[in-house]
Amino acid sequence: MSYLPLRLQPGVDLRQSLEAALSAGGESSAFVVSGIGSLSSARLRFAGEESETSLAGMFEILCLAGTLTRDGAHLHMAIADRHGRVVGGHVCYGNTVRTTAEVLLAHPQDWRLSRELDASTGFKELIVRSGG
Repeated sequence: MSYLPLRLQPGVDLRQSLEAALSAGGESSAFVVSGIGSLSSARLRFAGEESETSLAGMFEILCLAGTLTRDGAHLHMAIADRHGRVVGGHVCYGNTVRTTAEVLLAHPQDWRLSRELDASTGFKELIVRSGG
């Protein structure tokens, strides 16, 4: 496993920036091992919902985790508002970094990760194959 610590700058889209970091590093996949920071706007898809929800206000990223592949990302995040209320869900595009996002990516060396349509779920799901 190799690691890539990142600090995302204010104003960038969280998901787009993580996908760009994967491409820029020449890697084919990564696990998002850890992520904290702050957002000036949030966009999540809650459990069992088909549509995304936009949230206004400032938020703290309490936890960010998931996988990144060339075929797509699957990221989940828990965030807290200024009153400490916590919500979480699937990370969509439109999560704008407020002051910082500090993220650790782990690149598997002996495994290939991809995403392929799974007929039983209707979603592109993670496929893990041995070999780098």
